[in-house]
Amino acid sequence: MSPLPAQTSPPGLQGGLQRWLPRSLFGRLVLVLAGGLLVAQLLSAAINAAERERLVAGSFGMQPAQRIADVVKLLDALGDAERAQVVAVLRVPPLVLSLADAPRVRTDAAAGWQAAMFATRLRTALGDEREVRVQPREGFAPVAGMPGMVGGGASPHGSMHGGGPGMMGAGAGAGQAVLRTEVQLRDGRWAAFDTALPAAPQALPWRLVLSLGVLLLSVLALSYVAVRWVVRPLQRLTEAAESLGQDLDRPALPEDGPREVQQASRAFNTMQHRLATFIHERTRILAALSHDLKTPLTRMRLRAELLDDDEQRARFEADLKEMETMVTQTLEFMRGLGGNEARRPVDVMALLESLQSDQEAFARVLRIEGQPGAPFVGVASLLKRALGNLIDNAVLYGGHATVRIEDSAARLVLHVLDEGPGVAEAELERVFEPFYRLETSRSRATGGTGLGLGIARNIARAHGGDVVLRNRPEGGLDAVMSLPRSRAQP
Repeated sequence: MSPLPAQTSPPGLQGGLQRWLPRSLFGRLVLVLAGGLLVAQLLSAAINAAERERLVAGSFGMQPAQRIADVVKLLDALGDAERAQVVAVLRVPPLVLSLADAPRVRTDAAAGWQAAMFATRLRTALGDEREVRVQPREGFAPVAGMPGMVGGGASPHGSMHGGGPGMMGAGAGAGQAVLRTEVQLRDGRWAAFDTALPAAPQALPWRLVLSLGVLLLSVLALSYVAVRWVVRPLQRLTEAAESLGQDLDRPALPEDGPREVQQASRAFNTMQHRLATFIHERTRILAALSHDLKTPLTRMRLRAELLDDDEQRARFEADLKEMETMVTQTLEFMRGLGGNEARRPVDVMALLESLQSDQEAFARVLRIEGQPGAPFVGVASLLKRALGNLIDNAVLYGGHATVRIEDSAARLVLHVLDEGPGVAEAELERVFEPFYRLETSRSRATGGTGLGLGIARNIARAHGGDVVLRNRPEGGLDAVMSLPRSRAQP
């Protein structure tokens, strides 16, 4: 029974997510930490706001209700004269008192949740079964020039008999609920209170928002430092891996930092040491083999000279020369660039003019277009060999060649152009393989050994660049050598 196929996300969805995600590990870690922290802060703010609303709702109107209850108990114990003094004192917001013989709030009046809750609080504070009526006041607004007056004013006896709409003033601000509360005293009269309840609190106070914002910024700053601290060894390892292809003998990575970083650095240094040892051993073996091959080749050349048949002697000498050339170029290719010369500023224009003179000595045409802006730091002998291989290849197939120079602060690009037949698209990369040639014969007169392009690419890559082949739209081949300019270059 075949296993079920693994569930994968749709390509379109995955591509969309990848498009919006940061490309670096540093950016993704910061995004995850910042996103998680932001969600946690929002949830915390929502929980705090809900808890605050619950506490505020639980204590809604408790203090004004207790104050009204205390005033009612005081009025029950006083006579008319003392009551008038109390009313005169309590004519200011947020608790405006007046006395009346009959209630003004009807029992069938509509009351909202605030009035109902306040009535419950007041009955609890009074502790008896006396009648209580609560109704929201409508149309309240401070009267200009008369702080303390609300509505159209009050009669001269409004404080004792409730002749006007009552007194309310600056204590009733925007967002505050004003309730008309009437409580029957023990002697049958009614005490009316116009009470401004506290305004409903904001769902999310600014102090809470500010504290959450400060916490978010602080944690983000710490996350930035921590993630950068973690990612920096990876960047150092990446730089070392990139430079390893240019210099196997580069200094080893420092094995410091956290344990995992130490292990990665130690593994990289071990790999570098093994690679360098392997390459050096192979080079020594090939050098010894090349040296040993020279002796039998020399003996064969001497024996060929003893042949009486001139035609056979010429063929032997041609074969021996081809074998010697193949051995030499193979050794150069396997060494990967040959020599350990120090890198120095190279006058690219002078190097190209030298190659141009070499081609003219063989009656070949080499044109140079453009001018390098500055010397290039590299190994002159290797660069000359690489460009010579590309130019020889262009002249061999195109009859003549053109070197076009494109220079900038970032890189030096050299185009070796020919007007030959070009190369099939499928073969543009294969021609760099060792001993691979488009020519079906093995004759050096037509196809060479098949190592020239590979050597040129190895040299370019040793300088941090590359060599690629492109077919020109007008016909012919464009061999592009791209060499990056490092910051240390002039």
